[in-house]
Amino acid sequence: MDEFEAIYALVRTIPAGCVLSYGEVGDRVGVRPRTVGRAMAHCAQEDHVPWYRVVGSDGTLRVARYSPVLAAEQRRRLEREGVVFGSQGRVPIAYFW
Repeated sequence: MDEFEAIYALVRTIPAGCVLSYGEVGDRVGVRPRTVGRAMAHCAQEDHVPWYRVVGSDGTLRVARYSPVLAAEQRRRLEREGVVFGSQGRVPIAYFW
């Protein structure tokens, strides 16, 4: 299994309403957080990879740096799963799996 497939396999196991950081995914799979970021940027919708459940270690939606539209979509999907954002727009530690 290549690195991206290992990342996707793990991300598919994150329960609804929970998140992991890029670093946590990387630690569990044995890759660098940047590799996780690249994998999330390239995952196909048809793979049913819940990319939106991967956030920065501080709870920020890192995709906002590149696409405010995707960040809004990520937040919408997480809120639909019951994730409540803190006052600074971050996912609180209580939602980390």
